Amino acid sequence: MPSQLLKVLAQDAHERLDVYLAEALADIPSRTFVKKLIIDGHVKVNERVVKPHHKIMEGDDVWITIPKNFLRPQYIEPEDIPLDIFYEDDHIIIVNKPCGLMVHPATGQYTGTLVNALLNHSVELSGVNEDHRPGIVHRLDQSTSGLIIVAKNNIAHTKIARQFQRHTIWKKYIALVEGHIRFDEGVIRDPLARHTRHKDKMGVCYNSTGKKAVTYYKVVRRLTGSTLVALFPRTGRTHQLRVHMSYHKHPILGDDKYGHSRSFPRLALHAQAIALQHPFSKKYIAFFSRPPREFLAHK
Repeated sequence: MPSQLLKVLAQDAHERLDVYLAEALADIPSRTFVKKLIIDGHVKVNERVVKPHHKIMEGDDVWITIPKNFLRPQYIEPEDIPLDIFYEDDHIIIVNKPCGLMVHPATGQYTGTLVNALLNHSVELSGVNEDHRPGIVHRLDQSTSGLIIVAKNNIAHTKIARQFQRHTIWKKYIALVEGHIRFDEGVIRDPLARHTRHKDKMGVCYNSTGKKAVTYYKVVRRLTGSTLVALFPRTGRTHQLRVHMSYHKHPILGDDKYGHSRSFPRLALHAQAIALQHPFSKKYIAFFSRPPREFLAHK
């Protein structure tokens, strides 16, 4: 059974346990799923079984154990899907994911994902996330292209996940956004939360449910009616870059959730670079990819 330990940060203190886990565990299908885990005793706070409404405190240790029978699907077929392997060693793989490729199977789509392709490419992937997400340490939206880290073993997975949790992994995205951004560079600090009406969307929220979200930006090129901009997320909230840019009246081109899908043939967001401490050599490693041609060709 896969297990995970979370350390409660100050920004999450005094939140209900089920609400906290629904946000912290991005791969969990629903809050109902979280409640069932808690009620069945598969979640412990400081080694104690508690109720879903339990209020967590800064420094609490939250252990989550997900039994196999909670996971769907339980077996994923390897598929011969072409992969752009950017880097590979005995511990990690860096893949340049194309736009449109889902990272891992989910309800309604169990084939044609990055995980299916990875299982065909490598016989060894980490098992921290059990059957449905082998090797996957973090995610990119299906419509976002770019660099993603895959772990080949559980030790590498755990060490990289800890870097993500501590926000020590550096990431750079490149995006085409609507309009002309006023300043050449700056920072966006609007907190985010699940949209109150549309559960598949996020939104800026300044009440107690809003989570800290920080995005730095730098203008790369000013175009006719749009801007090519570099985005540097310091936190990893769901849809963070898309919501931040949309909230400030510069939605990412082609964004069907927070902007206008017809403004570009695809979501104009690409994970261009990523840097981290190698989980075994301890060396700081960085990877940079070229922006998609369609981004550079846009006038």
